[in-house]
Amino acid sequence: MEEEVRIGVFVCRCGVNIGGVVDCEEVAKYAETLPGVVCTSVNTYTCSDSGQEDIKEHIKKHNLNRVVVAACTPRTHEPTFRACCEEAGVNKYLFEFVNIRDQCSWTHMHEPEKATEKAKDLVRMGVARSWILEPLSDSEVPVRREALVIGGGVAGMQAAMDIGDMGFKVYLVEKEPSIGGRMARFDKVFPTNDCSICILGPKMVEVARNKNVEIMSYSEVESVEGYVGNFKVKVRHKPRYIDEDRCTGCGECASVCPVEVPYDFDEGFGTRGAVYIPFPQAVPLKAVIDMDNCLRSEGKKCKACEKACGRGAIDFTQEERFTELNVGVIIVATGFATYDPEPRHDYGYGIYDNVITTMEFERLLNAAGPTEGHVIRPSDCREPMRLGFINCVGSRDLNTNEHCSGGICCMFNIKNAILLKEKRPEISCYIFYMDIRTPFRGYEEFYNRAREIGIRFIRGRPAEVREKPNGNIVVRVEDTLKGVVREIEVDLLVLGTGVVPNPDTERISKMLKIPRAADGLLMEAHPKLGPVDTVIDGVFIAGCISGPKDIPFAVSQGSGAASRASRLLSTGRAVVEGITAVSDERCIGCSLCVDVCPYGALFLDEKRVKVIEALCKGCGTCAATCPTGALDQRHFKCTQICAQVKNLFAIA
Repeated sequence: MEEEVRIGVFVCRCGVNIGGVVDCEEVAKYAETLPGVVCTSVNTYTCSDSGQEDIKEHIKKHNLNRVVVAACTPRTHEPTFRACCEEAGVNKYLFEFVNIRDQCSWTHMHEPEKATEKAKDLVRMGVARSWILEPLSDSEVPVRREALVIGGGVAGMQAAMDIGDMGFKVYLVEKEPSIGGRMARFDKVFPTNDCSICILGPKMVEVARNKNVEIMSYSEVESVEGYVGNFKVKVRHKPRYIDEDRCTGCGECASVCPVEVPYDFDEGFGTRGAVYIPFPQAVPLKAVIDMDNCLRSEGKKCKACEKACGRGAIDFTQEERFTELNVGVIIVATGFATYDPEPRHDYGYGIYDNVITTMEFERLLNAAGPTEGHVIRPSDCREPMRLGFINCVGSRDLNTNEHCSGGICCMFNIKNAILLKEKRPEISCYIFYMDIRTPFRGYEEFYNRAREIGIRFIRGRPAEVREKPNGNIVVRVEDTLKGVVREIEVDLLVLGTGVVPNPDTERISKMLKIPRAADGLLMEAHPKLGPVDTVIDGVFIAGCISGPKDIPFAVSQGSGAASRASRLLSTGRAVVEGITAVSDERCIGCSLCVDVCPYGALFLDEKRVKVIEALCKGCGTCAATCPTGALDQRHFKCTQICAQVKNLFAIA
């Protein structure tokens, strides 16, 4: 005997968000006339404790087995109401959410009568669908108590250290020879002007000393398979051509190498040998041989480094090797890149010698940089007396990137101008800006400090730059605050380049099945409520891989991602939602669904498709693709969707 369907409809005013436009009482009164509806209720805030108690009381009083809530967006509140139903004894998948805020009151705020009629239509459709909802159950998968952190910058290090401190094994994979990331290249950090490496160095050492953290430097993640709790990861270790057990990082090999190539750590301003130590505070402090530039790669029999190494650490027989890891959770913290102005020759970069980027200027300022902290012009090595700084190069620009770099490049240029001005007060500094964005604690005071010491701010995006015979740069800009066009001559022009995705972002996005946002960076599960979660269970993000952030923000996200990951590691299990695809005997094994599944949740087994429920996200792509109708999606079955469509219009 089939169970009688007993539906309760709960309409939310949401203060005036809904109630100020939609006549909620009229919608509830209409819902009472719909088949199967035995009770209705109107609340000011249905998501509040009192609103949820009202739902529970009605469930018990009227013996409800279906619940329909007409309120705001299910993206934020559906888990709340599902939990409420479960607490009252109703299967959480017998709950239907009708969005009458986004789809009615917000979109028809000047048409209250039409908004109310549309709300009735949506409720009628929701009630029709709730009739044929089916109870589902979640499943659980075991979680291996080991973690992988991809990226050894400040966010990745913080995440690895936090998880390691909780007692779980962590593999920290960094593609560079040393951990530290971009922060290791900075001279000072805003807004405190503390020495960057003085802050970062101890943290790098702390990570290395953590007995639960295994650093895999000069390595890259090649592939990831599996699902939450059981990821199978393949890591490629690039050959250093150095025996790490024997190398002490003394640098004797680097001092005798006859090769000189641009030093990437110094943004190409300094030089290094084919064998080199990444930087003095590197972790691990081991040499590495750049075989692409080594004389041996040209067939020459150079043995300078071998002769210099007293411990016999040089090993030219090394080859790349691979490690297979099984981990329960993954944190992605691969950071960002800065916009490269050379292909477009923005403001003459790549054409004029005395136009450089902020990161290049940073290395000139650094006491450990190629000029030992003396800022000089590339053209003639003369110390400049007038400097220009242009903000938003490669960002907030329809021709390059529309997005803003979150105030980072604003602060970056201000910091460098302050550092230079404090060293040499006689220098003139001009900052050309569209808008100054100083959003965090101490930033506005930092900006005011720059003005107080004589740094001049000119509001306007420069329209043209040209080089004079003496190497000076003339910047033509409209000063929009004064309404005049000015030409300002500077000795050195610094481009504040914006934040862009690093070259690995697309590959990581495809490998881990994480979607990317419009700016090309990885997308979080929810920008407000899930900033370190992703749509893939067990995979988390931290730092600038999901958007521009300053150092404290990146560190806090590293800790946040570690906390979220540790929830799974500590319980040893993960819950998989019941909304997944399911196949039946009509499957002909054409594999069309396998090819289109964005999460890799389907596979062919003896000419029939099987679903890995732990990977399936219930997106419905496979069901829409299946030519025989063998695939359906639980909770969004064709019959359930059709019930809504058939009730789109009221029948008189």
